[in-house]
Amino acid sequence: MFAARSLKFAAARPLLARSFASTTEGVIKDGKHLVTLIPGDGIGPEISRSVQSIFAAAGVPIAWEEVNVTPIIKDGKTAIPDAALHSVNRNKVALKGPLETPIGKGHVSLNLTLRRTFDLYANVRPCKSIVGYKTPFDNVNTVLIRENTEGEYSGIEHEVVGGVVQSIKLITEEACRRVTRYAFEYARSIGRKRVTVVHKATVQKLSDGLFLSVAQDIGKEYPDIVLNDVLLDRICLQIVQDPTQFNDTVMVMPNLYGDILSDLGAGLIGGLGLTPSGNIGKKASIFESVHGTAPDIAGKDLANPTALLLSAVMMLRHMKLNAHADNIEQAVLATISKGHALTGDLGGKATNTQFTAAVIANLK
Repeated sequence: MFAARSLKFAAARPLLARSFASTTEGVIKDGKHLVTLIPGDGIGPEISRSVQSIFAAAGVPIAWEEVNVTPIIKDGKTAIPDAALHSVNRNKVALKGPLETPIGKGHVSLNLTLRRTFDLYANVRPCKSIVGYKTPFDNVNTVLIRENTEGEYSGIEHEVVGGVVQSIKLITEEACRRVTRYAFEYARSIGRKRVTVVHKATVQKLSDGLFLSVAQDIGKEYPDIVLNDVLLDRICLQIVQDPTQFNDTVMVMPNLYGDILSDLGAGLIGGLGLTPSGNIGKKASIFESVHGTAPDIAGKDLANPTALLLSAVMMLRHMKLNAHADNIEQAVLATISKGHALTGDLGGKATNTQFTAAVIANLK
């Protein structure tokens, strides 16, 4: 009964056929693509400089427009400064270092503010084993797509009475529809024949039930792709037992589940320092490192820039600069594989400067 109601509602107001897509038509000046750069906090400026140095050495036709996203209060709400807002809206593509998030107090998470401001509805998190960095699993190659704008992260919370707090999980059919459609399109674009919906509709019957129902509806439009669904707790068990069983699928899920499972996947390949991330919207996209700001090593030339570099590679492919993406990716992977210039988190003693120089030496 629920599924029938949901599908009838969906048919009444379908989204545009290209609503899954993000524009890549930004600003080109003097033959170079303008890209907004948000260096971030802690080690962010250091790893951002590494990316800039490697891009310059590789001859990537990009000009960086650096902006500051220190929050401001506008109409009583946390907002990003106008200069940063206009830059991302104009350039359509941004690269972001880690931002400090206050815990339990202070301003709203800037990461969350950016997602809401630019309606970055799909978070794409690939996790692929890296040759030269040994983990308990080889040949991990998972792809996770997380709904990025609502769910438990809608920020709708209030105190009912003293000692009793209520948090509302907001799920809308429109948000479900566009992220699941994006998952199918992404699967098709990378040659995967399966999409896996991760949910807890056994308990969250209306909210997760809607997410699952919409995915089943969207799946009918993609006869070349198999749709299956797995409970969140079950897939967590399965993926740590044998992650390779998910190498042929694209996983898609609501916001909180994606936050948890994407970090779990990162742990399988060596951690967040090796994991890229892209946030996709219809009007703009922001690619980022998702590790912390590491204030304990900030300014000491010890930071590993791999996650931001691989996120920048994702960005280049999004911009259809595939040859440059391939060149930088192979240089990063070759640097790690050779093992001569590894930073401390990878088991080596190299500085950020030495790692960056090694990547540049491995460019073709």
